[in-house]
This record gives sequence, C-alpha cells and structure tokens, in this order.
Amino acid sequence: MVTSHKPTESLSKSMTSTQKIPATVITGFLGAGKTSMIRHLLMHANGRRIALIINEFGELGVDGEILRGCGIEDCDEDAVVELTNGCLCCTVADDFIPTIQQLLDRDLPPDHIVIETSGLALPKPLVKAFNWPDIRTKVTVDGVVTVVDADAVRTGLFAPDPQQVQAQREADDALEHESPLEELFEEQLGCADLVILNKADLLRSRDDSNSVLDTVRRELRPGVKVVEASYGQVPPEVLLGLDAAAESDLASRPSHVDNGEDHDHDEFTSFDIELPSMTSPEPLIAQLLETIKQHDILRVKGFAAVDGKPMRLLVQGVGDRIQHYFDREWLPSESRVTRLVIIGEAGIDENAIRAALQS
Repeated sequence: MVTSHKPTESLSKSMTSTQKIPATVITGFLGAGKTSMIRHLLMHANGRRIALIINEFGELGVDGEILRGCGIEDCDEDAVVELTNGCLCCTVADDFIPTIQQLLDRDLPPDHIVIETSGLALPKPLVKAFNWPDIRTKVTVDGVVTVVDADAVRTGLFAPDPQQVQAQREADDALEHESPLEELFEEQLGCADLVILNKADLLRSRDDSNSVLDTVRRELRPGVKVVEASYGQVPPEVLLGLDAAAESDLASRPSHVDNGEDHDHDEFTSFDIELPSMTSPEPLIAQLLETIKQHDILRVKGFAAVDGKPMRLLVQGVGDRIQHYFDREWLPSESRVTRLVIIGEAGIDENAIRAALQS
C-alpha cells in the first residue's frame, strides 16, 4: 500500500532534478513492531512528505488498516495501492517498480519513502531492486532498519534450541541452516544499517538485555548500531538520515541467497478465517492461546467484532503473547464480523485450526 502524509504548506520541500529521494527499508520478523514504529514516525513527521509502501503476507491487510485507523490528521487514505499476499523481493518487476515509479511521477514527489516489508521477506533482494535503471538515478536507500522483538529473542523464538544451535555453530562453520525462522532472522540482521531492539520493556533484567544484545550483535556487520525501544517509539531523527546508500553497498551484506541457498516462501503458509461477532473477547483469546500452543502458530492478527461495542477489536499475537484492544469505530460500509490471519510454517493443520477456532 502507498499512502502520503501531507505536510503543512510552510514546511513542504521540493525535490530538484539532481537530488535523489531517500528511501528507508524497514524489515523485521512477524510481530516485531514495524507498524507501531511507522505509526509513531508518521505522527512525528514534522512536515515531511512521507510515502509509505506496506507489503503483507496474507490477503487481509491488517497493518495497512491499523495505519489507516491511526487518526493522523491529513493522512491521505485515497492514495492507496495494495501490495499483499506476497513478498516484495519476489514481485519486484510486477509490483514494486511500478509503485515507485508512480511516486516519482507525482507533481509533488515525496521527501522520503518508507517501505515496510513483510515479516517473511528477505531485505537484500529488495535493496538490489533500487539499482534498476529507472530508479537508481532518482532514489537511494537511506538505510535498512531491522526491528527485533527483544522478548521473542529472549525466549528463543528464532531457533528451536538456541544454545544447541550456537554450540553447533562454534563446532562447525559450515553448518547448514535448518530453521527458516533462524535464517530469516540472520538475513534481516545481516542487511541492517540500524537495529531497533523493540519491546525492550519486556526484558526482565539487565542479564536478559545483555543476552539478547549478544545474540543480535553476532549477526551484525561492523559498526551497525543497536537502539533499544518500547512500543516502536523511535524519534524520526534516529530512523531517517542514515545516508547508507545501501544499494551501492551490497557486497558487505551477507545473504544465504548469495550462497545459492535461495529463500523459499513455501516454508511458510497463511490463511484467513472469518468468525461471527462475539459477546466478549475473552473466549476468543483463550481459544487462540490454546490453538497456538497445539499447532505452533507463529503469528495471528486481525479484527474482531464484539456485540454491543461500536469499535472493532484489534487482535495481534506472536507466539503465545496476544494483544487486543479497540482501535476505532466500525465504518458503515464494513461487515461486523471477525477476520483473522493465521501464519505458520508450512505443514500446520489448517483444517484443525479452523475447527478449533470456529468451535
């Protein structure tokens, strides 16, 4: 999706023909807090014209809906292009290039482009796309910002047994990567110019914090900074203006793709499920927690309808941690039903999950 955040006229800036528009690629695993961070960025844009591209895994555009419901004054909801149900790194020619060209062709182009990738996307192929002839002279990758769920790293979400994997690594440098989660984690960190260690408030001690930092820093290139944050609240001056020109610095960014280990999106699967309105959120949350535990679901996100409530209930879950809150009123044109996106590794039992939630 693409949307523009309009500035006050006095702060508006015009790009000259010789200036490249900076673009920030925001990556990070499912539920790390990318959308929350972008929402905070837009609310503190201070007059910048920010164009936002969001790519989601699954047909239900939850992240875009969250941003459309954010209540930011003058946020243009009409200038929207959907880029769902696939990773940008796989649809560069069909989706990404034309979308960037649309932005460049505007009478008043953006001051900055922010791209939120799918939580299952590899960032490096997307950065490579900025070397396409029609783009490289007009846009530069200001930086790749990787958002990390600090508490998920603490609990070992990105490797079935983090200590065992590390021990194997130390014993064998040629170790093949068996976990697609771990591989994605490495890819997203290895391409980063800046890492946001989000949800730092959930870490229980300084020892936890140091352990997470050590895990993250093992995958970083030299000189990449790590910034701790909570609720995605990172100042724009920290996120923007990195001047990395990442598209010209690809060789320093390690990738399994470079070694012939092409990332296969078929390792993950997603499906939508629709449920009727409910009398209260608690039974749904309880059933979700039980279903997640039984079927090893990675991510749940969507909206729920609660009887007697004029607002929709936003539901987001990573592992066994589920957040839910009322985010905005239902629109007259919207069907008041519950719709959720379920994301997991390939092979999860879709029929059993549907049956459990529909019960």
